[in-house]
Amino acid sequence: MKTLLDTHALLWWLADDPALSVEARTIISSTKNIIFVSSASIWEISIKKNLGKLIAPDYLEIAISDSGFQTLNIAPSHAHFAGSLPRHHEDPFDRMLIAQAKLEDLTLITHDKRFKNYEIPLIII
Repeated sequence: MKTLLDTHALLWWLADDPALSVEARTIISSTKNIIFVSSASIWEISIKKNLGKLIAPDYLEIAISDSGFQTLNIAPSHAHFAGSLPRHHEDPFDRMLIAQAKLEDLTLITHDKRFKNYEIPLIII
């Protein structure tokens, strides 16, 4: 399975937070699955960390790599698709993740139930 982690799922994984469900932990830890982290999540974490709104590893890219995850860069097609999505969700970072999941045929791991309004495979945690 190819999956994309929502930003909070990534942070919960890195912090070993019990908020991350057993199902999500099983999927993320399986060597059979390819786990992606969007550049949009790295951007979002950087902004919020700089504002003092969250705690994240100082060397986020190393932590992502050490977890065996692959980064997913933002392509022009992702940006265009994110901008054209129905307005079920206003957060630009989440809209990018939705676009990337759709265009790259990825299952998105999230706790945000608003993602159900889009036609993408989801694992709600």
